[in-house]
Amino acid sequence: MGQLRIGIAQINVTVGELAGNAEKITGYAEQAWRMGADLIVFPELALTGYPPEDLVFRSAFVEANLRWLKWVAERIPPKLTALVGFVDREGDLYNAAAVIRNGSVRAVARKRFLPNYGVFDEKRYFSPGDRVLVVRLAGITMGVTICEDLWAPVGPYREQVRNGGAEVILNLSASPFHAGKSAIRESMLRTRASDYGVAIVFANLVGGQDELIFDGRSLVIDAGGEVVARGKAFEEDLVLCYLDFGEAFPRRLHEPRWRHVPPGAEQASSLWTVNLDGEGESVAEAEDPGFGVRLSEAGGAARGKSPLDRREVPVLEGEAEVYAALVLSVRDYARKNGFSQAVLGLSGGIDSSLVAAIAADALGPEQVIGVRMPSPFTSEASMRDAEELAAHLGIRLLTIPIGEIFDAYRRTLAPTFDNSAFVSLSGDVAEENLQARIRGSLLMALSNKFGWLVLATGNKSELAVGYVTLYGDMAGGFCPLKDVPKTFVYRLAEYRNRREGRPVIPLSVLRKAPSAELRPGQKDEDELPPYPVLDAVLELYMEQDLPVSAVVTREYPEAIVQQVAERVRRSEYKRHQGAPGPKLTPRAFGRDRRYPITNHFRER
Repeated sequence: MGQLRIGIAQINVTVGELAGNAEKITGYAEQAWRMGADLIVFPELALTGYPPEDLVFRSAFVEANLRWLKWVAERIPPKLTALVGFVDREGDLYNAAAVIRNGSVRAVARKRFLPNYGVFDEKRYFSPGDRVLVVRLAGITMGVTICEDLWAPVGPYREQVRNGGAEVILNLSASPFHAGKSAIRESMLRTRASDYGVAIVFANLVGGQDELIFDGRSLVIDAGGEVVARGKAFEEDLVLCYLDFGEAFPRRLHEPRWRHVPPGAEQASSLWTVNLDGEGESVAEAEDPGFGVRLSEAGGAARGKSPLDRREVPVLEGEAEVYAALVLSVRDYARKNGFSQAVLGLSGGIDSSLVAAIAADALGPEQVIGVRMPSPFTSEASMRDAEELAAHLGIRLLTIPIGEIFDAYRRTLAPTFDNSAFVSLSGDVAEENLQARIRGSLLMALSNKFGWLVLATGNKSELAVGYVTLYGDMAGGFCPLKDVPKTFVYRLAEYRNRREGRPVIPLSVLRKAPSAELRPGQKDEDELPPYPVLDAVLELYMEQDLPVSAVVTREYPEAIVQQVAERVRRSEYKRHQGAPGPKLTPRAFGRDRRYPITNHFRER
């Protein structure tokens, strides 16, 4: 019976910061070794950051990544085995995992299944690996896989278990977050473990990278499909787990499905076995001299080490999960792009109130500046709400009236506008958008002067139907609510108040009718369906891609569905020019949803 103490280094790395990522990898390896680990697994492409995208087309980047891998290998504690994700190069490029021991790379696993859907575009960059790696350490046989290799229903793990005798599957992953995904991911991993009678070590990346959020929540699952260790959500973590692998073979004997497929029948590639134990000849070396590698000295084998105490990790769900993801995304986008402070327009509405709270939690209240920019149509109630919110959060509040600037614009444009009265024509929103663009210009001026990151405050519902002003309230460096529907904005605001135990976001903000306040008596629902209806239709039509006729059969009025569909189509050009924002749903704008701007297709 083999025994092993395994570590998972759930780290937050930055794309392209090779030196910093390398230092973090070696630091966590040293810490794991001091805590008695025999093996440590890092996330997918931990050395380069994920996803490196077109950086891999630059030969200097790939070469530097290989140099830093050698640097890392020389500094990993000699008797510790480490799995580190990097970009491999041999005729082509590969998403790869290096097996490091005794100062050098002893084997390399290359990702077999390259995802090319949703936010993924790996076939643009990498070739699939053509062999499957099995490693033996401390008498335990382990299959090395990378992310999608384990999601695929006929992935390389089948061959590693069936033909390589793997008792544990090690998986280096960069699995992006969306709300509810952790439960789906855990269910899949537990099914893989129980179906194949194999333990699974899943090392997931954590941190924000542009539009993507990686939630961590690494897992160790035993051969029966039970979770025995978890990584924290949305923060770095070092997970250590002691496993005894004597149970794997007996479990397989009791699983009749194994006997339906004869050994070797599933082999689709070359099986490569690397023995990290002792001086004996490796099985692979005897069977296949071309691929077998004999390595010496298991070193700090885990035999006799006492089991670790089981630790409890809070499980985040619903609003708590999404809010934590938003805080991480804002913090990492600002930090990784060199911003320490953020500024936003504080209108007294629900969207800007929630963004201000997220920013204060992400960066610290003293690093957030809210700006009131009242126009002639801004209500006193909104001014008070903004001031009260700023006081509750402890953020700085500036007030810059835009009335005189607005008047100057109108006087300048009057001859060209033929002295048309304000909002005299149906659909004429020129003067409304002027106010939004003045505010956007002021925020960008503050950003230029003081180096503040401008946070846009639009939400997914508004962006979907174009109820936003290009170069106005869409202006900014980052849009935290870009993938948050309006109805969920309210739920997040209520959650933030519950968490605090008091109404940080004033109750008057939650209760008043949404309004852009760009003309007298304006309300959002004068131009849009009620937000519960709008969000429901958008979910069906835009995120699930149901045809208009199918949405109508769900008892939504045909006129409303047609109106929403047309507004979504006509607003594509705005979304293409908007600020990036974090992916929170299965179908986010940007990487997930790609529609042409020039598009004459209509559903009737």
